[in-house]
Amino acid sequence: MIMRTILRRLSYNKLLVLGFASIITLGALLLMLPVSTRDGSSTGAINAFFTATSATCVTGLSVYDTYSHWSVFGQAVILTMIQVGGLGFMTFICMLSIIVHRKMSLSERRFLVQSYGQMHLQGIRQTLRNILIGTAAFESCGAIILSIRFCPKMGLAEGIGNAVFHSVSAFCNAGFDLMGKYGKFSSLIAFADDKTVLLTIASLIIIGGIGFPIWIDLVHNGIKFKSYELHSKVVLTTTAILIVLGTVFFYLTEYTGVFAHMSIGDRLCAAFFQAITPRTAGFSAIDQSALSDSGTVMTVLYMLIGGSPASTAGGIKTTTIAVVLLGTAASVRNNEGIYIFKKRLDNRMITQACSILTIYCFAVLVSGIALSLIEGLPYKSIIYEVVSAVGTVGLSTGITPGLSAASRVIILLLMFFGRIGGLSLIMAMAERRKPVPLERPTEKILLG
Repeated sequence: MIMRTILRRLSYNKLLVLGFASIITLGALLLMLPVSTRDGSSTGAINAFFTATSATCVTGLSVYDTYSHWSVFGQAVILTMIQVGGLGFMTFICMLSIIVHRKMSLSERRFLVQSYGQMHLQGIRQTLRNILIGTAAFESCGAIILSIRFCPKMGLAEGIGNAVFHSVSAFCNAGFDLMGKYGKFSSLIAFADDKTVLLTIASLIIIGGIGFPIWIDLVHNGIKFKSYELHSKVVLTTTAILIVLGTVFFYLTEYTGVFAHMSIGDRLCAAFFQAITPRTAGFSAIDQSALSDSGTVMTVLYMLIGGSPASTAGGIKTTTIAVVLLGTAASVRNNEGIYIFKKRLDNRMITQACSILTIYCFAVLVSGIALSLIEGLPYKSIIYEVVSAVGTVGLSTGITPGLSAASRVIILLLMFFGRIGGLSLIMAMAERRKPVPLERPTEKILLG
């Protein structure tokens, strides 16, 4: 009853902010308990909130190595926050409605429609079931494959536990790992030559990052690309271009660099993985600080772009960058509209896409300057960390554990900002129930 009242009174944007903040707070309180750490000590509030925010916002940045610092209980709390944060808290609220056989309210249906990017209320209950079943199926398949590789090295129980943890973390694009036994903050470097592990993780990242609307389209239309919704066509095309372009780019730029000691097959696999993981996943099969300057720039760009809307990924999203680029091309050609796949996009989408890009770039610039003043570290490392946070990626050059409390708070806020979405967060704070119906005179200024 209380939940229904809250759902009716709050807008989607405000409920989104409140929901994620509540999950983070609860997770942080649990992580502060002595039972959450291996040595039985209590974790400080800032570090607990940092870890809880990183897990719930599926980022992966951490001041502690997950394996070395957190107990099995603490790791379970982190994994739960990853799953809830990846699928969205509204999914779990409505999932409880299905479990107890309670009829979903109109408000709950409306919020799910906005969460999943659907256009209609009809069939939302079945859509929810399909998403939960699909998530369980993909994560289970990933865990089974990974356990085949992990169990021989770690033992049966630990291997299965690691397989489940990494499968969920990869699918939710979180980037948390339990590979600290091979070296603190080493991520997947110990498995850099294991194509099965890397390709499985990469596949889970892609599936979780393309977005739930794409799943729905695939279920309804199979592999008939022409029958897909325009959104699906744009997402799949943009994703494919980014993966192919990134793979070729990293293969060429890092051939004599960080990939120099690898065979041709391992180089191709590493380049493919590096083209995927920066787009909000955060796993690493190579030392990120060893990347060439051009490789670092491309990684930062990919971290900023991120995944797709209504998915487990963050960033400004593939559709946003596609609309910005198409709008720029249309402006250069002096075209009045954007046309793609024989469809015309609403001009308001150009404004919204440019707004999202501007908000993220402004957040990166201001936060980068602030951290640079506080820490005095090279700006390259600072920007890498800031973009990784706001893009909910989790990749780092290794400076996260050494950041001061003030810098950790800034990174924490960036992760929250990035998961909620810059536009959604600002709209939630600036919402007015009764906007003043006032129209100002139109005027022009010079541009360029």
